[in-house]
Amino acid sequence: MHVVIYEGRAWPTFAPLCLNRPVFMLSTGMATLFDKQIRYLNASRITLWVRPELVEFCRTRVIPQLKIPATVNTPLDDQPALLVSGRTLLFRPFTPPAIECVSMEDDHIRIAHATRPGLSHEDVMNRTDRWLELTNLEQVEPEARLVQSLADLISWNEESLIEDSIHLLKGAKKPPMIGPFTLIEEDDIWIGDDATIQPGVILDASRGPIVIGTGTKIGANSVIEGPCYIGPAAQVRPLSYIKDACTIGRLCKVGGEVNNSIMLGHSNKAHDGFLGHSYLGKWVNLGAGTTTANLKSTYGTISLNVGSKEIPTDRQFLGTLIGDHVKTAINTRLMPGTYIGFCTTLAGSSIAPRFLPSFTFWSDKGTEPMNIDVAKRTMKAVYARRDIRWTEGDEKMVTQVQQTAPEVET
Repeated sequence: MHVVIYEGRAWPTFAPLCLNRPVFMLSTGMATLFDKQIRYLNASRITLWVRPELVEFCRTRVIPQLKIPATVNTPLDDQPALLVSGRTLLFRPFTPPAIECVSMEDDHIRIAHATRPGLSHEDVMNRTDRWLELTNLEQVEPEARLVQSLADLISWNEESLIEDSIHLLKGAKKPPMIGPFTLIEEDDIWIGDDATIQPGVILDASRGPIVIGTGTKIGANSVIEGPCYIGPAAQVRPLSYIKDACTIGRLCKVGGEVNNSIMLGHSNKAHDGFLGHSYLGKWVNLGAGTTTANLKSTYGTISLNVGSKEIPTDRQFLGTLIGDHVKTAINTRLMPGTYIGFCTTLAGSSIAPRFLPSFTFWSDKGTEPMNIDVAKRTMKAVYARRDIRWTEGDEKMVTQVQQTAPEVET
């Protein structure tokens, strides 16, 4: 089956995390939305429809990982295609339809099955008549969820972790786990090769599975409650407390208390402080004592302020959304529903503003634009510490976010 994964016009809803990556590359559970789409859609070939500025990202970072033919922003040919929103979260195998049909949510197309030669990514982004004609097809019940916001991914992370553990570990040989640590519900705990579990650690899978990646180190006297995924080569510092559906990406460093949060790779929260109901991009560094509040004192629902827009989330618990390359100083305090854009630095001693756009430097003097040359030098230095080479693609990515972010964050 020819499967088309498309972004659509709703991608700004997922800023700041999607300023520099397609929506379908957001992580949930132990994988990305795209991983789950590939897992369950039974595609024989893939076409990705994305913003023009992300074509190179897909060609260099997504397609090389696939084992089937794939293209980017190629129009449909005369063969039937299954068009799937990149915001689709699948939990089980998808049954291919036998007829032309569409699954809708409000006025958004979740999934459509049709033959439409010449239909392209531009039709989706511009909601042309050709695209909207698909809404007239026979309506069928959805077999998947349509993610509306980053808050959805945080709220649904528990289910994603459980589903991923069942799929990814099914039939895998369970390694022996013997040491000076405590395991609760051992059958639901997986520890990868070369992982180190120091004395006094408690791994409690009574509420969900725990998966520890290859080469990961769990520091002494830490408590980890499932469901939880800690990726390869990550480090959990001694005396840490991780609970309630956390995803910690590869090569992250984590300390203090983390609750119901998602951290993409290479990010650090290595010291004391609380991180709750939050979503962090890559290469984030939270200074010692940085704390995110995730519940209002009134116990009411939390909204997000993004530029001039106030966006209701209908969530009682929500912490901070943090873009890639963000840095906070020691004892930074973040209120519920805080938005921190790409490559922004927080160095103030008071409570931080609930909205800080990309490329901003915030201090006790207020906010000012980040010097881009300084920002790039810092990024390169951070990469060098991990023996990662700064590429032309990285350079283009920063320029692209500079151009895109103001349109989203006003």
